[in-house]
Amino acid sequence: MRKFKTESKKLLDLMINSIYTNKEIFLRELISNASDAVDKLYFRSLVDDEVQINRADLAITVAYDKDARTVTISDNGIGMDKDELDKNLGTIAHSDSFEFKANQAAADADESAEDQEGLADKTAQDIADVDIIGQFGVGFYSAFMVGKKVRVVSRAYGSDEAWAWESDGVDGYDIKAAERDTHGTDVTVYLKDNDGDEYYDTYASESGLKNLIKRYSNYVRYPINMEVEKTRELPKPDDAGDDYKPQFENYTELETINSMIPIWKRKKSEVSDEEYNEFYKTDFHDFEDPARTISLHAEGTLTYDALMFVPSHAPYDMWSKDYKKGLALYSSGVLIMEKCEELVPDYFNFMRGVVDSADLTLNISRETLQHNSQLRAIGRRLEKKIKSELENMLEDDREAYEKFYKEFGRTLKYGVYSSYGMAKSTLENLLLFYSAKQKKMITLEEYVADAPAEAEAIYFAAGDSIDRLAQMPIVTTVLAKGYDVLLCDENVDEFCMMALQSYSSDKVVTFDDEGNQEEPKQFAIKNVGGEDLGLTTEEEKKEAEEATEANSGLFDAMREALGGKVEKVVVSTRLTDAPVVLTTEGAVSLQMAQIFKQQPGGDAETPDVHIVMEVNPKHSVFDVLKKAHEDGDSDKVSKYTGILYDQALLVEGLPIDNPLEFSQAIASLMQ
Repeated sequence: MRKFKTESKKLLDLMINSIYTNKEIFLRELISNASDAVDKLYFRSLVDDEVQINRADLAITVAYDKDARTVTISDNGIGMDKDELDKNLGTIAHSDSFEFKANQAAADADESAEDQEGLADKTAQDIADVDIIGQFGVGFYSAFMVGKKVRVVSRAYGSDEAWAWESDGVDGYDIKAAERDTHGTDVTVYLKDNDGDEYYDTYASESGLKNLIKRYSNYVRYPINMEVEKTRELPKPDDAGDDYKPQFENYTELETINSMIPIWKRKKSEVSDEEYNEFYKTDFHDFEDPARTISLHAEGTLTYDALMFVPSHAPYDMWSKDYKKGLALYSSGVLIMEKCEELVPDYFNFMRGVVDSADLTLNISRETLQHNSQLRAIGRRLEKKIKSELENMLEDDREAYEKFYKEFGRTLKYGVYSSYGMAKSTLENLLLFYSAKQKKMITLEEYVADAPAEAEAIYFAAGDSIDRLAQMPIVTTVLAKGYDVLLCDENVDEFCMMALQSYSSDKVVTFDDEGNQEEPKQFAIKNVGGEDLGLTTEEEKKEAEEATEANSGLFDAMREALGGKVEKVVVSTRLTDAPVVLTTEGAVSLQMAQIFKQQPGGDAETPDVHIVMEVNPKHSVFDVLKKAHEDGDSDKVSKYTGILYDQALLVEGLPIDNPLEFSQAIASLMQ
């Protein structure tokens, strides 16, 4: 037995127990090695006329033996002689594939321009298609994660001899003469015994192996064949009677398991919508066609292909803590990560798809990347593409976009808020809100396009129901002044609006005194339940201040009756029909405070909200309050104030503190 060197033995133990985190990827690694071996032979046939092979015959075979508990991966590639077995498998982390790439690069550099041109004319596209996957030389040793022994039988192309390399992955290895009918390599893994949670028998089963091939190696460029068990009905005998029961027999058939050519590598013009839809539903386990398909091929410092889908509905677990975003990441058709989170931002977490690049700098286990900057670069490009496609959908197919927005609009709005407005430029033109004036969903751009010329702000109201918001006194007042109000009924809406702060439109510009065009007009975004909306004239403000001062005694009594629930009571400049309305000073509105309260530990985390009760001096209830105060009937003032406060909360869609007390106060006044 040839001994592993001490250093190599330690490194092998590291390979088996530390580098790889997922045992099942051993099959991916062995198939990738087999693909490399086939690629090397194919490449040699392109540059050496003495090597005659038929590309259609090149293949990989996966077989298993339940009784012997073995898995065998075979190829008819370039094979290895005795010395190559010793060098490639006896030396840990020696990569024959990496050496092949390096030698080829050196050979290409040494060739004359004339030779290069002649080679290009002969085999340019074929050579470009050769893509050696391996580069670290450690993937083979992943077999010892599931195997207690590994046997490799290989015969180099052009040789009459075959050799076997065998090891238990502990002390060393043997190399002996063997038999193999033709060039290529067989790698047989003798599975470990089942132990506790580790059930290795699944790797010696048809279903287990097929699932792993489809998950990790579905797009290896050569056929991956397996003998699969099938059942067929036997022909009915001519003399069979009426009571004949169909007879069946089991048989095996060689079947190609992998798809080989990824759909994202094909030209978009050559793929039908039906093929894209079927791929999406099969690979991403959906029962509906996607709402949009996005195909992208990029060349440059990083060359990659991307195929992405906008789902037509949100997954059932989208808002659960277990939901994980990301696109499937492939390198040269081999799956590296099922969900690479760096490829899509959180606000596009609904996207499904794949990214495939041969330029990725993988780490030694091929499970993650060494340079996340590559992922970030791809992610930035994908983000722009997704945004562009959604804008196209919004413009070209409004009905489809509104359906999409119903499913994923909350995600976009949360993206604005959670990024503290940093994603504003990406998302603001994708947002939709219900217009109280137009009675349909509109964009911020459509709001400002329909606004009066003198408009300086975009107004919104937040609550739990579109219908309730449309009837709020403050909303009807703003509408009566000729301005639209966006009705926001999702709890993230107000936070989103706060993060946006303002909106500018290239289509609405301002002009200086000389008529020269200035910057795009900025529209402040204001909550109708907030402070000054900018809709009151200076004269109206002065009148309100004077009326507030004149009724300061009544208002002090009302504020005292509410026991500190309101910061102050003032005369309103914004009410027409309602007796009172509750507004706030500062950034925290009534609705926002309520959302904070609904969170776990909300009472402790709720920020201070400064409530102002605005009284309509033109309403008949105000006259009743004034008279009660003038008559010294403090009890009546207190009851009326409490009722008006609770009524205002109910109009806002908010709960009242004491429904029983509210009911008793009304009954008392009715008597």
